[in-house]
Amino acid sequence: MKMPLFLFIFIAFSVISLMQSCQNNSTVKSATGGESNVIEIDSSEILAEEPLTAEQQAALTPDSILSILKKGNSEYINDSLTVRNSSKKIRKAALGQYPKAVILSCLDSRVPVEDVFHRGIGDIFVVRVAGNIINEDILGSLEFACKVSGSKLIVVLGHENCGAIKSAIDNVKLGNITTMLAKIRPAVESSADFKGNHTSANKDFVHRVCVDNIKLSTSNIRAKSPILKEMEANGEIKIVGAIYKMETGKVNFLN
Repeated sequence: MKMPLFLFIFIAFSVISLMQSCQNNSTVKSATGGESNVIEIDSSEILAEEPLTAEQQAALTPDSILSILKKGNSEYINDSLTVRNSSKKIRKAALGQYPKAVILSCLDSRVPVEDVFHRGIGDIFVVRVAGNIINEDILGSLEFACKVSGSKLIVVLGHENCGAIKSAIDNVKLGNITTMLAKIRPAVESSADFKGNHTSANKDFVHRVCVDNIKLSTSNIRAKSPILKEMEANGEIKIVGAIYKMETGKVNFLN
């Protein structure tokens, strides 16, 4: 049995309309109480931000980049992250990179660094190591980010409830972890004047050691990298410390 021509045309038009609708909207589905809620995001609301160029990077200052990161963190904690056209940005950034800053973060999976500062592909370098410690490989990475690739801000980002900090306080001995924790121990020892229990069960003491460890890392950067120390002295870069609050997502920058 042949399909009537008018019915064939109607079906074809409906299919074309449906395809166009799908192209103009991205759909995110979530399940609540067994029922699916659909949120439609118009394609015009997707941020197709261009990767930073060398000229744009050169025009930035360490203080302006710090302000950008603070604003991004505010957007993160207020749940106003922008949907980004990552596929387009991947292709645009393929041939070069000019990140604004380099973040030395702890390994912890609960600290999604790019999201924390509302940054996308090509915006920041991220160096991750348990306890945000300093060693030769980390220093080399920071020097590459700043001296070679033009980043103008180094942020040493620690966080509350850090397992590496707690392990250093408890003086844990285990394989290569022992050597790693030895780099945090000076922060534990510098907190000797803390009033209260010096144990990993004391949140206030853990916080104190965490802050001292951030300061230790920023000091080690200056002491062990003449390149970065000179760049900071010349005003080309800034080296700052910050602590991430697990419960709120807020980043507090240290003086």
